[in-house]
Amino acid sequence: MNSKELERIDSEKMYEVYDKWPQTAKESYEMNLEKFNVKDVDHIVFAGMGGSGTIGDVMSSLLSKDDIHVSVVKGYLLPKTVDSNTLVVLTSISGNTDETLTVLKNNLKSNAKFIAFS
Repeated sequence: MNSKELERIDSEKMYEVYDKWPQTAKESYEMNLEKFNVKDVDHIVFAGMGGSGTIGDVMSSLLSKDDIHVSVVKGYLLPKTVDSNTLVVLTSISGNTDETLTVLKNNLKSNAKFIAFS
């Protein structure tokens, strides 16, 4: 497949974003971010659609043997078990994913802890 055919199929050029994932991950890992307390977290919810939601599947698998409840959301609603001991991890490559933004907007008043990656 040549680049013109690819651009016809992928008019948003998402292939370019996916192509940059290794570099983006490296840069994100090396960022000096504020630390936040997660010592009371006993439930992690990963919320993201499509490729953005894949990290939730991977982390759910990795954490399956740990003593922490993990949920993966690929839609608009968080589990009813979300409480003050829940960390909600929102992921969106574009930063404009409707489902992910809706989850955040509808739950900001909850006692859960939120972190977003875009």
